[in-house]
Amino acid sequence: MSQRSIERLRDYLVQLPPQAQALLMREFERAIERGEDASVATLVLDQLRQITRPAEDGGGRRTSSGESARLLYRPLEPFLVGSNNPTRPGQIRRASLMPVWTWLGRDGAPELVREYEAVLERSSASGTSPEPESFVRKLQLAAADAIFNIAAPGGDKQRALARVGPPDVIGDLLPIASVFHAREALDALSGRLPRYIQVFSDSQIAAISAALNAPILQTPQMLPFALSLIMQRLTAPWQIIRLAIKMAASDDEVRVAATPYGIAVTIALHDLACLAATLRMDIRRGHFANVAENLKILHEGVRGLRTELDLRKESTWGRQLAAIRADISSALQSEIDSVPGRVRRILRQRPDKDIPAGASVDSSEVEETAALIDFVALCRTYASELAINEVTLRTYSELQHYVERATEALVQSLRGGDVRTRAYRQMQVSAAIRFCDVLFGHDYASLMSRAAENAATVERKPSRAG
Repeated sequence: MSQRSIERLRDYLVQLPPQAQALLMREFERAIERGEDASVATLVLDQLRQITRPAEDGGGRRTSSGESARLLYRPLEPFLVGSNNPTRPGQIRRASLMPVWTWLGRDGAPELVREYEAVLERSSASGTSPEPESFVRKLQLAAADAIFNIAAPGGDKQRALARVGPPDVIGDLLPIASVFHAREALDALSGRLPRYIQVFSDSQIAAISAALNAPILQTPQMLPFALSLIMQRLTAPWQIIRLAIKMAASDDEVRVAATPYGIAVTIALHDLACLAATLRMDIRRGHFANVAENLKILHEGVRGLRTELDLRKESTWGRQLAAIRADISSALQSEIDSVPGRVRRILRQRPDKDIPAGASVDSSEVEETAALIDFVALCRTYASELAINEVTLRTYSELQHYVERATEALVQSLRGGDVRTRAYRQMQVSAAIRFCDVLFGHDYASLMSRAAENAATVERKPSRAG
């Protein structure tokens, strides 16, 4: 295999998650043990071992490639995101870090990387300094220069860029270099920010505007990263738009967009769109643990942008906000519409003859349906702003009426009917009481529970012959 092919294989293996790398190692080791063709297995294993196993120096100390890269990339941590959602200005894909590290060691600054790793190993062996900060900074600046040289516009650099990685990695090169270059300014900004900002008030906006008054942070490349740092301290991240409104001295979107800080609105809209997509996936998978918090954030964000910015319906920002509301409404409405049918399937009172022996009510389905009823109740709070007012109120009212009638009927069914179906009826009653607890509160559910106990203990009178 040619050297270029080996490098491409290594670049691919570096991007794999640690679990996938370990799985590949196990499979290829088993293939060699079985006596299969070992040429490919040996080649891949050699590359994987170089990536995953630390290099050992004469003193027996080990410094892994991952640890070396982690120290180098520490300034990027606040801006790293996974690959599930598209990135926005002020974000860097975590998956891009190892390909860039590999490129630095191979082409970007190979001598400095080797010297850096040697310094780390000597430092670890002596125990004098766990991270030689001065050399870390030296490599960060060298990495920034190497990236600027290869990624700057102009010239035919496509072949050199292709050696770094796929398009997503190439797209992250300039952001990585920019953060390295502006590290001191970002550290200074972070140090001047409050730990938490409950409400982004005028006084805080003025103080943070002063902290942002560094030329290196005002560039189009760096301003999104500075704004991202501020957003991480905001209890309500959408409030970052207040900084843009303040800088424009107007809430008119045209004037806001004309300032460099207009990017703050773009960032806020992007984050709301990603959160709406997460909400949709959670609902589709039946994961409701974070739905309440996400709905609250979305409701406040959509309302905040609609009330604090003068957005035109036909503008780019106006269409983006409308699309977010439509996406949320679609995700919520389809799930809300399904809840009454699920409740009816569980509580429907069938004739005794239609209930087979050993029939039961699935307790997990009952809990899932109770969570969905709670979800509908939660949506009522945010229905108006999220364009689901009509369907939410109609469905919740329908659930209240149906569950109330069905619970009373099921309790009465415990007084008579076939003894063979009594266990199934009791399971239905328990499910109905669980739904009552969500819809009407604990007191009403306790009342119906006592009624069910009384109905179940009443002795059935024997029928008298005519």
